[in-house]
Amino acid sequence: MNRNSSRIFVVLAVAGLAAALAGCKSVADAKSGGKPSASASATSKFPDEPDVTFQQLQGGSLPLASLKGKVVLVNFWATWCDPCRIEIPWLISFQQKYASRGFTLLGIAMDEEGKKVVEPYVEKTQFDVDGQKLTMNYPIVIGNEDVAEKFGGLFGYPSSFLISRDGKIVKRIIGLVSEDELAREIELQLSAPAPASSSATAAVR
Repeated sequence: MNRNSSRIFVVLAVAGLAAALAGCKSVADAKSGGKPSASASATSKFPDEPDVTFQQLQGGSLPLASLKGKVVLVNFWATWCDPCRIEIPWLISFQQKYASRGFTLLGIAMDEEGKKVVEPYVEKTQFDVDGQKLTMNYPIVIGNEDVAEKFGGLFGYPSSFLISRDGKIVKRIIGLVSEDELAREIELQLSAPAPASSSATAAVR
């Protein structure tokens, strides 16, 4: 291989690496005809406390505000997203492990086809969780770009937002990170003192 060929190889390798790092969002843009997503705007700002109501997979609506008092991990994903498939078994495990401590996951399915694709996937697809074959055990709602904008826009899938008991975003996780890192962030919030307002609400309930 001569010097010019070596340079070409390096350029191609770097380009391939950049494409891989772009993640599932690039695939989503390709599916929509190559148009960049409005939610990927560099000027997007993350709100401290998103005001959003989700459409539940089985019908009805779910205001995010109704989950105040719990630690919530809002996870944007899609059925075609390979990194999401890697992450889902961890999320199932978190729901099993932490639900009794006032934690819930909330999966926001971003498939363009919506319920007709997401519902059978959620009902039938099994994941290996500590040697068990399990389906997704946490609430799934249908998302879209308007919902994504409520969180400041998305730059890739999976994207997760950890919300404290008082309804504020305390951590933004873009892309696939380790299971241990996610667990540490969740446990940190679960160990934090509950806000006075949340305690009072819990007492009334």
